[in-house]
Amino acid sequence: MKRSPVAVRWATYTAVAIAFAIACAFLANWQFTRNADRAAQLELVESNYDAPPVALADVIPPGGELSASAEWQPVLLSGEYLNDEQLLVRNRPHGGTAAFEVLVPFRLDDGRVLMVNRGWVPPGREGPEPDAVPAAPSGQVDVLVRVRPGEPLPSSGRTADEGQVPTINLPFIADRLSAETAQELELSAYGIMASEDPAPETRPVALSAPSEDPGPHLSYAIQWILFAIMGFIFIGYIIRTEIMARREEAEEDDTDAAPHPPAPTGRRRDRDAEDEDALLDAAR
Repeated sequence: MKRSPVAVRWATYTAVAIAFAIACAFLANWQFTRNADRAAQLELVESNYDAPPVALADVIPPGGELSASAEWQPVLLSGEYLNDEQLLVRNRPHGGTAAFEVLVPFRLDDGRVLMVNRGWVPPGREGPEPDAVPAAPSGQVDVLVRVRPGEPLPSSGRTADEGQVPTINLPFIADRLSAETAQELELSAYGIMASEDPAPETRPVALSAPSEDPGPHLSYAIQWILFAIMGFIFIGYIIRTEIMARREEAEEDDTDAAPHPPAPTGRRRDRDAEDEDALLDAAR
């Protein structure tokens, strides 16, 4: 680069700064978008999490789907658990372990089936399988749940042991239920259990409420903007340093080109000494 013309070098520096700024702007916009999405999620949780419970038909009409605005809405179910078709969701991060979440289909009085997440259980002491899974109450029961949309399938690791699933993907789960249950299963949402009446003596550990942390997205966005500005400052510093270096080189060249008085030669000094000696001899 130092051998390139000045205009080429500076144009290259500026192009690099602009490209870096564009990349930073893209990343900042991505973080702003994530921050807006997170803010919308928090607003939805605040609006719906402690709202009065409604019937399932009010949030998911027969033949319809759960709308995004109804996520976390409390729903009161009346019917019975299908305990024989219980499933475990593996590798769920709870309690600092790879825990299991307990899914049990719940058949409502109108015949519809909603998958209910009753909470989580830790892995076993001597193996990955849980030592015990508290059973859901049998017979007629009223269950309060908060509805959520199903999860996508993982890109890998879709297989699971018998009685387990890798994620709460409702079509995937339907394939592991009896044909009668799968036919009536709601595929757009499942419920996170909040309470059961009558309450069993033991139950899985309740899932934690959603976090209220807005996340670092806004601060990350501001950091990317600052990085873009710093990129231009750095390029400006490089150009300024180069200008100063060129000025110093020019001043040194001017100094070297200035005339200097000739230094006296040794022969001239010898002739002067001879003249002085001649004068001394004449004076004697």
